[in-house]
Amino acid sequence: MADEGDKVINALRETGFFKPKKMYDGGKVIVGIIILFALVAFPFLYNMGKAAKAPEPEIDTPAIKKLSKAERVCVEPRPYMKVNHMRLLTDWRDQVVRQAMRDYVGFTKKTYTMSLQNTCLECHSNYDNFCNRCHTYSGITPYCWTCHVNKPKEWAAGKLKEEK
Repeated sequence: MADEGDKVINALRETGFFKPKKMYDGGKVIVGIIILFALVAFPFLYNMGKAAKAPEPEIDTPAIKKLSKAERVCVEPRPYMKVNHMRLLTDWRDQVVRQAMRDYVGFTKKTYTMSLQNTCLECHSNYDNFCNRCHTYSGITPYCWTCHVNKPKEWAAGKLKEEK
């Protein structure tokens, strides 16, 4: 049995089956691989070190400028709001819609009405310089603007009275 296996292997060796094949046009293939690598790496190498600086929203909106220094306090501290404002708004939405809770106690122990339009947008009224600047930078299109920007305070107050 071993003799038959050796015969087959020797026959394959004689025919050149085990010889390495020659790569034709190897230079062109290698040049093609280098060009492909350069095309794939170009955007990364071109933009290296050119990251855009994150925008700082303009906190001094006309409504905030009218407030005294003591009244210029948000529902939560500024670092918290920069990172978690969307989570806070989502929690507010769920509590108002699903649990009929309307009051929120902020970090200063002051009670606020859970409302994007009547609490947040009361002070942060300059959409282009406050909200849109960071949302555009981040590539985010918030869906909250579809309902809450054009509704007047009177409409929201009427809805609150209807629910009570």
